[in-house]
Amino acid sequence: MSVCISSMSVLPPVRRDRVIDQFPQCFRKEAAVHTKADFNNKVKTACQEQRTGTVGRFKISKVIVVGDLAVGKTCLINRFCKDAFDKNYKATIGVDFEMERFEALGVPFSLQLWDTAGQERFKCIASTYYRGAQVVIIVFDVNDISSLSHVRQWLEDAMKENDPTAVQLFLVGTKKDLSSPARYAEMEQEALKVAREITAEYWAVSSLTGENVKEFFFRVASLAFETSVLAELEKSGSRQIGDVVRINSTSNNLYAASKKKQTNCCH
Repeated sequence: MSVCISSMSVLPPVRRDRVIDQFPQCFRKEAAVHTKADFNNKVKTACQEQRTGTVGRFKISKVIVVGDLAVGKTCLINRFCKDAFDKNYKATIGVDFEMERFEALGVPFSLQLWDTAGQERFKCIASTYYRGAQVVIIVFDVNDISSLSHVRQWLEDAMKENDPTAVQLFLVGTKKDLSSPARYAEMEQEALKVAREITAEYWAVSSLTGENVKEFFFRVASLAFETSVLAELEKSGSRQIGDVVRINSTSNNLYAASKKKQTNCCH
């Protein structure tokens, strides 16, 4: 069985609508781990003065997207990355991969988005790609209470391959456009409760209309970027960019995505 990975060997320049100058705000303060209004001052200063060990490098954070079959994981990613929506999507087999470039506080930054299969028979394939994630996005359908009840199991599976203290969690309700206001309000209360219990930030989106999709991924990118820079500041002791790497026209090669070897654990 093959694992489908969609990627490009060399990525184009950052799109103008992927530039992050201000810290994106949360969807609901009741379930937001970070409620601050701006980037950490250490991060802003480091970016302005270009004095962290790897701010000059193309920084990348790995994001895995998990959840039940047909909750809208692929549609969510495609709406943001391709600004497209296809209601006749095909279920993901194993794992799909997208790389999305940003510029945060003037620094190139990317999210590796790993779209994992929700079918039980593909779990052993998908789980091999969980390791090393900086962000875990657990997706459920706001019209399907059972998909919300499975959130903790998806979290447990993802954390088997990662350090819980080093991962940022997001709980995302999809298909908001299909829910009535009254029905959604009831589901949101349940989702907020789950989000608080697992220490995740909650969002509700519509991949069909695009509601909150861009805002959500900008929030993910900003928090991941800030965490990455703070870790490098602590690790490297604020070295000069010139001591590590200089950005030039060939630096895009750093984005080359290597395909992982095929696994035979599932049939």
